[in-house]
Amino acid sequence: MRPATPLLAFAIFVAAGVVQAQDAPDVAVASNDGVRSFNAEDIPTFDVSAEGVVDWPTFSGYRRYHSDCHVCHGPDGEGSSYAPALKDSAMRMDYYDFIGIVASGKQEVGAAQNQVMPAFGTNPNVMCYIDDIWTYLRARGSDAIPRGRPAQRADKTDAFAEAEKACMEG
Repeated sequence: MRPATPLLAFAIFVAAGVVQAQDAPDVAVASNDGVRSFNAEDIPTFDVSAEGVVDWPTFSGYRRYHSDCHVCHGPDGEGSSYAPALKDSAMRMDYYDFIGIVASGKQEVGAAQNQVMPAFGTNPNVMCYIDDIWTYLRARGSDAIPRGRPAQRADKTDAFAEAEKACMEG
């Protein structure tokens, strides 16, 4: 029989407010630059209207995720037997860490796990749309959009098309 002391100590810390649940990520729209929306920390975020219309960058993220990411990470960010559910990871992970892992790849090989993700830093079909993929995964992770292709989407803006062209040609 194990002593209850560690569990009791944890319960006391929780009751005292020493241990707190992780704050929910900030996904609220604070600004828009004409291409995409940003939260108060100037991190890209999704914008889904009360009617369920998904902003173009998030819809683009859906398309790009299913073009390049879902093969390993499963449809709709749900994960697979060999790659994590990115819809959950994006809710826990820092935006800049996400960019770094996508650009540089990740390797965790050992007795307990074997995860190898290739680097996509030189792939414009991923890196030109990395903010779109991020916002799509955050929309999925916060349940702002359900599984599957978004039923309604905003049109692509001229500003988005110009930024897309500049990145793909750059």
